Amino acid sequence: MMSSSAVLTLDDARAAGLRKDQVYRMVESGQLERVARGVFVRPDRIDPTLVPLAAATALRSRATMCLTSALVHHGLSDAIPFGPDIALPRGTRRPAGFGHVTWHSFDPATFEVGRIRLDDTDDLELWVYSAERTIVDSFRLAHHEGLDAAHTALRRWVRQRGNSPAALLATAAAFPQSLPRIRQALEILL
Repeated sequence: MMSSSAVLTLDDARAAGLRKDQVYRMVESGQLERVARGVFVRPDRIDPTLVPLAAATALRSRATMCLTSALVHHGLSDAIPFGPDIALPRGTRRPAGFGHVTWHSFDPATFEVGRIRLDDTDDLELWVYSAERTIVDSFRLAHHEGLDAAHTALRRWVRQRGNSPAALLATAAAFPQSLPRIRQALEILL
């Protein structure tokens, strides 16, 4: 009997009484799709854009959508990332077998800052960084991501109804080195 979950690992399959050959027969028949080593999804049960995050979360529960992928999720960028951006706490081993995922290692001391649960996933517990945390990360990692992307995201965020510069600055306070740059960019926009 297969679990009704959208994501299945080989360990889950064994616990449900399925053998490895049965799982691979389900892949051949189209009931399951293999997305990484030992991780499968039911294609009819999950948004295709969330498949890599769901698969990563099945192996590492703290996997979190970040940077460009999170900016796109929050409507703060039109960029098309080469692969999904997924963060893990520094020191966590990255799962093997994920093609096109861009892995990021964030400091365990600030990993939970701005981490929110995606509310559009039924039986999955998937996480993304809030718009505020993602903007802070964009400025903080501008040497990798590009300062233009950070400024564009901030401009779009400021224009969105209900956003509070105070909330952004409160999030930025957890990253003291980026706070002055964000404060200066906000002053120019406001």
